[in-house]
Amino acid sequence: MANARNKRSLTIARHRTSVSLEEPFWDALAELARDQGKSIAGLVGEIDQERTERGDGTSLSAALRLYVLARMKEARKRETS
Repeated sequence: MANARNKRSLTIARHRTSVSLEEPFWDALAELARDQGKSIAGLVGEIDQERTERGDGTSLSAALRLYVLARMKEARKRETS
């Protein structure tokens, strides 16, 4: 299935959690983490902390998708500038 979600378990903020995302989002997170010199769990932990501080009720999986989308938009802006 093209839109099948893949669940992965990560340790963030010293606790285990499972996150379901479509494979293209996992791939993008891996690339972004690599570009920043971080592990996927480290990057997800940072995104989770920001999400928690905002307190807007966004789920972790939604926050990860929004993060990837925002980084893609930033990259596109840089390319067209």
